[in-house]
Amino acid sequence: MKTVALISLGCAKNLVDSEVMLGYIAEKGYKLTIDLHQADIIIINTCGFIQPARKESQDAIAEALSLKKTGKDVKVIVTGCYAERNLPELMKDFPEVEAWTGVKDFDKIISIIEDKPYSPSSGCFLYDHTTPRLLSTPSSWTYLKISEGCSHKCGFCAIPIIKGPYRSRPVESIVQEAEHLSDSGIKEINLISQDSTYYGRDLGLKNGLALLLDKLLSIKKIGWIRILYGYPEEVNDSLLEIIQEKKICSYLDIPFQHSHPNIIRSMKRKMNGREALFLIDKIRKKIPDISLRTSLVVGFPTEGILEFSDLKAFVKEACFDHLGVFTYSPESGTCCYPMGDPVDENTKMKRRNEIMELQSEISLQINQNYIDRILKILIEGRISSDPSLLQGRTPYQAPEVDGVVFLDSPRSPSKIIHSFQKVEITAADVYDLYGQLIP
Repeated sequence: MKTVALISLGCAKNLVDSEVMLGYIAEKGYKLTIDLHQADIIIINTCGFIQPARKESQDAIAEALSLKKTGKDVKVIVTGCYAERNLPELMKDFPEVEAWTGVKDFDKIISIIEDKPYSPSSGCFLYDHTTPRLLSTPSSWTYLKISEGCSHKCGFCAIPIIKGPYRSRPVESIVQEAEHLSDSGIKEINLISQDSTYYGRDLGLKNGLALLLDKLLSIKKIGWIRILYGYPEEVNDSLLEIIQEKKICSYLDIPFQHSHPNIIRSMKRKMNGREALFLIDKIRKKIPDISLRTSLVVGFPTEGILEFSDLKAFVKEACFDHLGVFTYSPESGTCCYPMGDPVDENTKMKRRNEIMELQSEISLQINQNYIDRILKILIEGRISSDPSLLQGRTPYQAPEVDGVVFLDSPRSPSKIIHSFQKVEITAADVYDLYGQLIP
């Protein structure tokens, strides 16, 4: 049987789609490898969100195709968002790719590999609890995708163009998958979506995310439930009430994007900085230990010195626990695309660096406040570069995007890896915490 390597690029939602493809591939009996040189078939699940992501996808395709020049007989298949959106351009640039598919036919990957005819799907693929899926995350945690697509009309974002309108999975399908994951040893599930707070609206559910969370709370073996990717204007009282439940991490990922009212209007967003600060204050009053993450965009076409100063003041006052910054990327087909890209790349990067430097000071202060506290930690495993250290996370740290907790490994670490442990925090830096196990 042939050997398959799969490269997954972009967000966690892409990773779940890649895991679904791996599930079908493993079920069919193909061997899997992470070494491209050992692979007979290379699949690249691309990201097309912004220009840097497209460049990364191009580089990955070029690397896979370079193996052909060495005389290796390898089949290259390209899938995902970039292939969905820019197929003619990609086919012209990479004619050696044997097969192309976008975001609609991840479940047809075996037919694509084996060159068998199949009926293309009309809409973006959304898996359910019966779909095979091979997890690629550590044994203690995973992502659980609750929907696909997006019905928001943000002026700078191409996701609705690529993936279509919002479609929620049925509650029972999500609960059944979560039960299966818990039976396999998963301790933490991270709910992901283009907008988790929109969940269930297309199904006619009121407060759909709160309803879903209430159902998930009944799964005894799940210790943590985390919500990722929520829209600020949809964070309501019912959601804040249920987040206070013990199993739900005191954590919210809310992309505010910007603060200045004029830019918010141009972005087709609804909540400016003043309104966002009011919401943040409300959240922290209801959930005092909440950890807040946000994403921001710098270099928007109408962002001048005044607008950028407003954004810096917002970041300083909001005191986010975690923050990421994107530089503006003009996306064809979006409302903002005709505005062009007048802010040069050097200015964008300078502004990004300024925000991140400001956030570093805030994050360090927040992290230092954890020193001498005893926290519940999910132990993920040993550090590959130093086996004497273990790595874990607090409920205030999401996987892959936030910092971690480092601690000395006990003599028998296997007994505590993939379990919850009490840890006293002894030190902190800008991103990470350091601690020791409590006997």
